Amino acid sequence: MLDIFRGLKNLIKVSHVKTDSPVFRLHYSITVMILMSFSLIITTRQYVGNPIDCVHTKDIPEDVLNTYCWIHSTYALKSYFHKKQGVSVPYPGIGNSDGDLHEKKHYKYYQWVCFCLFFQAILFYTPRWLWKSWEGGKIHALIMDLDIGICSEAEKKQKKKLLLDYLWENLRYHNWWAYRYYVCELLALINVIGQMFLMNRFFDGEFMTFGLDVIQYMEADQEDRMDPMIYIFPRMTKCTFFKYGSSGEVEKHDAICILPLNVVNEKIYIFLWFWFILLTLLTLLTIIYRVVIIFSPRMRVYLFRMRFRLVRRDAIEIIVRRSKMGDWFLLYLLGENIDTVIFRDVVQDLANRLGHNQHHRVPGLKGEIQDA
Repeated sequence: MLDIFRGLKNLIKVSHVKTDSPVFRLHYSITVMILMSFSLIITTRQYVGNPIDCVHTKDIPEDVLNTYCWIHSTYALKSYFHKKQGVSVPYPGIGNSDGDLHEKKHYKYYQWVCFCLFFQAILFYTPRWLWKSWEGGKIHALIMDLDIGICSEAEKKQKKKLLLDYLWENLRYHNWWAYRYYVCELLALINVIGQMFLMNRFFDGEFMTFGLDVIQYMEADQEDRMDPMIYIFPRMTKCTFFKYGSSGEVEKHDAICILPLNVVNEKIYIFLWFWFILLTLLTLLTIIYRVVIIFSPRMRVYLFRMRFRLVRRDAIEIIVRRSKMGDWFLLYLLGENIDTVIFRDVVQDLANRLGHNQHHRVPGLKGEIQDA
């Protein structure tokens, strides 16, 4: 089991070369690891231990009843969830069905939990996979080990010149590259919101307000409250088994089943509810931040100045004024990866070139000066 988790850690290891934002990394690293770990835990408990135990009669073999109730789902009676345990009912949701007069709540999800969690992990990694293929190792190729900063002056000078030449010759050609990344961030937001609806559908419309219901339950009066975790993840349910009697008549066997796996399921999904809400808020703020960057060159100057203090303000203003948003994004990512002093020199040299060519033709511009 520990070997599996070690392999999982290597699978989602974050590269030392930063090509995305911290919030985006939460989606494909932390969240994928959480979901895969939960899936492995549930799988182990489900197929190694005994996920269901049903009270049986001598007429029905124990394994037969347990397997039947696990495959064909169990149920509880909705009207008995509000009754006092130990007085009116033996357990919430358990009682006499009175000839099917009471509305039943069927539980069909539990055998699919491990597969669903694994599928969710794949969905969370998809935007990362897409950006990895679109990014194409550009940042890693451009930094040329300048992130270390410990090399000979001649080598450093040569690498700085190569980087500067690339930036100069490809100025204004990085917009599409940057917008692809922004699309991946948007996909990450759509994914996390979509997964909330997916889990809501998975739990028959009970998941969307699950976290709020748990908070409300904790604050409610002990006499009147109903535990939402017991309602969605009951530890005890009913199961009806039919078989032929000795004379050929159909016999109905009522069984009570204990679902020990739901003790783990409820903890997993209450955590996921709060985690997904946090991810949604953080990603939404990131998307708003991206929109502001796209439409406000002044904000680009301010953010660049705040992040890279060593770079002079006039150099940043020249670069933002004479380049496009994609170039700003590329420079920002390079600054995240390259040694700060080397990055300062590269940006200053690029600004000097742009300043000296103010009234000359800039690559990819046809002599025009654009703001965005």
